[in-house]
Amino acid sequence: MNKTLSAAPRALDLAREVLSTEAAAVLALSQRIDETFLRALNIILSCEGRVIVSGMGKSGHIARKIASTLSSTGTPAYFVHPAEASHGDLGMITAEDVFIALSYSGESEELLTIVPVIKRQGARLISLTGNPQSSLAQASDAHLNAAVDKEACPMGLAPTASTTAALALGDALAVALLDAKGFGEEDFARSHPGGNLGRRLLTHVRDIMHSGEGIPAVRHDALLSDAVLEISRKRLGMTAIVDDAQRVLGIYTDGDLRRTLEKRLDFATTPVSTVMSRNPRTIGPDALAAEVVQVMEQHNINQMLVVDAGHRLVGALNVHDLLRAKVI
Repeated sequence: MNKTLSAAPRALDLAREVLSTEAAAVLALSQRIDETFLRALNIILSCEGRVIVSGMGKSGHIARKIASTLSSTGTPAYFVHPAEASHGDLGMITAEDVFIALSYSGESEELLTIVPVIKRQGARLISLTGNPQSSLAQASDAHLNAAVDKEACPMGLAPTASTTAALALGDALAVALLDAKGFGEEDFARSHPGGNLGRRLLTHVRDIMHSGEGIPAVRHDALLSDAVLEISRKRLGMTAIVDDAQRVLGIYTDGDLRRTLEKRLDFATTPVSTVMSRNPRTIGPDALAAEVVQVMEQHNINQMLVVDAGHRLVGALNVHDLLRAKVI
């Protein structure tokens, strides 16, 4: 018999058991959380320095992830390896800092070695362990209990449910801090300028619109032939129709052109004002580019004119500009 096929049922059962065990560990945390969590939260909120997160082995990997999550959600934090801390890196920790130590046993030798120095420097200590009676927990200003009933590993040896619980507790702390600080989407975008959210929230219409000579526009007394030539020259699939003060009166698009062809009008004698779409959708230059996407999708259009407070034409863009800017 194929060994792969024979192992499949057991592998699926084991995978489901692992997920159930880890889910139960996180659920137990939500039921256990209490005022000690608030104490840790307030210690970090009152921190005038930085947050240092540390741990050995698998706890170290979780500590590094927690530090990264804190940093990206408005709480400056970084990871310090406890073994390296005892060989010089402790010099970067000051009395204004908060030190978060992760150790499931609470007896990690590398962490306990540096705890007295941290306390002597005046930094606040928060521990995250699975044993409230451990040396690390007892030495802390605030202790977060991340104990689990059992590991998901069948032998009960590999840190699995315990590391998942610690990570979830770190996420809970980061999100609670985010909310307490009023950290919003634009703050998040500023720390993630290379990501999709950063592009959506930091890109404004003025950053991507065509301006100056690049704006397709004809006067209100222009002929259809003039409008078609302007559309062809500027390559935005439309042209604005403006009055003498550059106020927008209407728009003439590729779609309008197709409908005009069906009417068999004379392009050399027909004023564009008689076939233009009046009162077109417009937007201001300071609006977010994401707002243009919403309007285009809602009204099934591909172009947008940009106007100032006096409804004067200052720019134009289309869906291809939004795609190039990676806003959509």
